[in-house]
Amino acid sequence: MPDRPTPTGDPAPHRVYDRIAAHFSETRAHPWPDVVDFVEGRSGARGLDLGCGNGRHAELLADACDAVVGVDASAGLLAEARTRAAEKGYDADLALVRGDAQRVPLRDDAIDLAVYVATLHHLPSRDARVASLDDLARVLTPGGEALLSVWSTTHDRFEGREGFDTTVEWTLPGGDVEPRFYHIYDPDEFRADLAASALAVVDVYESQGNSYAIVTSEGKRS
Repeated sequence: MPDRPTPTGDPAPHRVYDRIAAHFSETRAHPWPDVVDFVEGRSGARGLDLGCGNGRHAELLADACDAVVGVDASAGLLAEARTRAAEKGYDADLALVRGDAQRVPLRDDAIDLAVYVATLHHLPSRDARVASLDDLARVLTPGGEALLSVWSTTHDRFEGREGFDTTVEWTLPGGDVEPRFYHIYDPDEFRADLAASALAVVDVYESQGNSYAIVTSEGKRS
């Protein structure tokens, strides 16, 4: 299933993910190791999987937190997450909400532990991405922590380039191709967006073609 970078993309990726939701979910059965490592040993009253997709990381949070909220803009992916949670037995601990990562539909100081994985890079402008980071800070409790990830120019297909916008194609089993918008971050640019936001950075690192950050609300602006 080749993904090929192309010059332009749809700035509303939830429409694409509605169309590819079932096939996408089939290929996303397991949590990422970096997310497993982050969640392990942490706990909280309420967790958040922002850009939850089919809920594979919400499942980890359900073991670490008393309750979990999964937020995604795609109704199709939320349906996949609902089915997965019921099949695996954590549906009673999971609330699924359709919402925009730039304006998280939760009250202030609601979340103790969050993952925001492979979603920020789908937002179509730097202003939107920094606003999303600010809103993550808003919903975290004082001292709450989150793990973020974005695609990085350290990936072997992008190495040596500065940050840029592109589309990456998803090929469905019947041969139809759906273009997905991405902003591919270079590591310095990722750090700059984090610094411009209301989050405090605990750690930033590269892993398998992704930039990751562990962040907290402790430094957030009022």
